[in-house]
Amino acid sequence: MKKNELTRLTGTAIPLGALYTKESPVIGEYTSLKLFADFAKKAGLKIIQLLPVNDTGTQSSPYSGLSAFALHPIYVCLKELPEFSGCYGSSKKFKKAYDEFEKNFTYTGRYNYQEILNSKVELLRVLYETTSIAKDKTPDLELNAWITENPWIVSYAVYKRLKWENLSASWKSWAKEDQLPGEKEIQKRWDTVKFKKEHLFYAWMQMRLCQQFSDACEYVKKQGIILKGDMPIMMNEDSCDAWAYPQFFNHNLRAGSPVDGENPSGQNWGFPTYNWANLKKEKYAWWKNRLTVAQKFYGAYRLDHILGFFRIWAIPERDTTAIMGHADPYAAIERAELNEIGFDDLRLRWLSQPHIKTSDIDYFTWSQEKSHEVLNMIAEKLDGEELWLFKDCVKGDRDLYELELPQWCSKETGDAIRQKLAEYWNNRTLIEIEKDKFIPLWTFEKTFAWSTLNEEEQTSLKKIIEEKNELQDKVWSEQATDILKNLTKTVSMQACGEDLGVGLACVPAVMKEHNILGLNVVRWTRYWDKEDQPYVDFADYRPLSITTTSVHDSTTVRQWWADESKAALDFVKDNEEAFAEIADCSTEEGIEKLKTFTPEIAQAVLNAAASSASTWCIHPLQDFMYMDESLWLEDAKDERVNVPGCVNEFNWTWRMPCLVEELIKNKKLTDKIQDVCKKHES
Repeated sequence: MKKNELTRLTGTAIPLGALYTKESPVIGEYTSLKLFADFAKKAGLKIIQLLPVNDTGTQSSPYSGLSAFALHPIYVCLKELPEFSGCYGSSKKFKKAYDEFEKNFTYTGRYNYQEILNSKVELLRVLYETTSIAKDKTPDLELNAWITENPWIVSYAVYKRLKWENLSASWKSWAKEDQLPGEKEIQKRWDTVKFKKEHLFYAWMQMRLCQQFSDACEYVKKQGIILKGDMPIMMNEDSCDAWAYPQFFNHNLRAGSPVDGENPSGQNWGFPTYNWANLKKEKYAWWKNRLTVAQKFYGAYRLDHILGFFRIWAIPERDTTAIMGHADPYAAIERAELNEIGFDDLRLRWLSQPHIKTSDIDYFTWSQEKSHEVLNMIAEKLDGEELWLFKDCVKGDRDLYELELPQWCSKETGDAIRQKLAEYWNNRTLIEIEKDKFIPLWTFEKTFAWSTLNEEEQTSLKKIIEEKNELQDKVWSEQATDILKNLTKTVSMQACGEDLGVGLACVPAVMKEHNILGLNVVRWTRYWDKEDQPYVDFADYRPLSITTTSVHDSTTVRQWWADESKAALDFVKDNEEAFAEIADCSTEEGIEKLKTFTPEIAQAVLNAAASSASTWCIHPLQDFMYMDESLWLEDAKDERVNVPGCVNEFNWTWRMPCLVEELIKNKKLTDKIQDVCKKHES
């Protein structure tokens, strides 16, 4: 689709693996999209939004990509591969293995990610062995042409071969010569005859995945439906891209988000941050290539965490939390500026270096001698005082948690000492980010050193911090403008930005300048700074935005109604007209009736959202299916896609509760969805 030609459209969001068809009972596959497009067309939906479908290796999270370009083999439909029928008919071994796969893996409400992936890759290897490519260790004409069109496959294949040989271990634990070998060495290894067959396996596999996905995407497009992809902003530190292009990443920093009410330690995502300076030197070629490859499949794309293009929350590699993180880029306060407002070097040391009290460690050891023994390992004592400063060898709280304490120290005492030292590490008012350059800790007003300043000192320091914050806003705006200008003009896909929780004044204007759709999640679109925090009227939503009832990281509408009933009922009161047919919202009896979630309430919420001024409305399939109670699971919690902060077999493995074929025949539901679409698009 062409940018700047936006019309009001309604769509649905679903993880590809969640699709359930007769031909794909184990996990949703690339081919499953065709049938789902038939359902979407019948229901009047014009957009299908997917979660990322890139290779994530052993990680089920689609946001933990091992490659910015390679597709995930778990979504392949083996039966639709050109090599399948011949191999199935001629190889008893393959036939037995495939039949066992179909027998062992049937429909379940959550799929077994690792076992399905392992089985599919094993079967793909057997199919590959039947090709002339494997036998001759040379690409045929078809594969040769595909490799030429997809040069990223060279580093990916070499990386995957090494990953396979190292039992999926991180590249940081590989033999030294295999870590960050460089572009020329990667090319040399790709050309090595000894490894050619294995490298070509990954190339052949990616070619087949690309063909299968492209065919499904083209079908979706022919139904008049926009397929919307998802571009995770960060890459896994163990990814092929971080390994092959180290110059584009800051391997000494990790991305995350600062401290907030729900996250007292902030969030440390574990992904390296970007080296935007080096990316700019290359005219953002790596990012442009990502978008160009994505455009082969999609008509629109979601830029995950768009705030990260303005500034990223960067955390030192050796820190476990995000407390010591900082905005990158930043506007630092010079030492001379601080000296000028009355903070001499000793005062700055007090503010920027935690001063550990011996007495606090005495509390755990009951002996000053033993406390000194512990502190001498990681700190230096100030002359004549029972105060200590961390040694330069301590780079983060991880060094403190990994500290090997003397044998006399019990596990319980050791853990308590390490925790206390970590608390000291994170308790400073200023961070010396570079020599003689300082930035404030995000929570500087809650630090001990800050509490020791008098009112005049606090006022003068706060003033200079606020001045730097104003300057940063300009720096962030300039960075994002440059990056997004280069990216959005590279492709014709419609850009959408996940701008949830954004508090930066410069963000809306920059997004508007580049025609990027923002995101409004109904339950979070409120006037948070007003008394009672009323919901924003749907008519006042930004036109250049997408309205959604839920996202993959949140509860569904049904669970929200149950878990946050006050917020849900506030929503009802602010949108009485939408619920008028269900109950009289002005009476206690009417409000009581609305406390129990029903298909009618689901429809009313969707209809209310349809009145939004947003150009697009894209809701999770679960929230649409709530209009038919027969599709509900017993426990609404089981209908979630992801619970943030948890790594388990539950997350990212949700599947539809019924066949797509059954949804197509469900006239009652498709008619209701059509009504919602008409309300938004009329």
